[in-house]
Amino acid sequence: MTAARQERKSYRRCWVFARVLWAVALAAGVGFALPVVRRAAADVVVVNRYTGLAIDGVDPVSYFVDGIPKVGRAALELQSGGAIWRFRNEGNRAAFAAAPGVYRPRFGGHDPMAVARGVATPGHPALWLIVGNRLYLFYNARSRKAFAKDPAAAIEAANRHWPEVSRTLLR
Repeated sequence: MTAARQERKSYRRCWVFARVLWAVALAAGVGFALPVVRRAAADVVVVNRYTGLAIDGVDPVSYFVDGIPKVGRAALELQSGGAIWRFRNEGNRAAFAAAPGVYRPRFGGHDPMAVARGVATPGHPALWLIVGNRLYLFYNARSRKAFAKDPAAAIEAANRHWPEVSRTLLR
């Protein structure tokens, strides 16, 4: 067999293996390099596609307790909602484990102003607001400023569009 033919045959084997792997992953509900965890609509969370970390490893409880985002430690991780959450201390991890819905960013960490327009845009952990005891992350400072002008109207518009937006994330 010639070298060129061996190379083509090797390529075909790799392609077949990749297709089989992809089919198995799809059947198991696993995606490759996806920015969003694929789960029930209420659990759609933005994660880092390379690490699996929610909100880039920032402790979600620190927004409420410390008033600023603080990076969590790798030794204090908890898996919830298909994402890995990091915490600064055991108390924060225990608080999150007891009530993840309280500390998890609203709209899964997507910018509420983008959700209100019907688009899923991941928020940045450094651009945030707490309104009504819920954490909201924003894509940019302009979006955060627009949200802060009338949070109630922005939240209501985002709530109207969230079911549709979250369905697009679950596909």
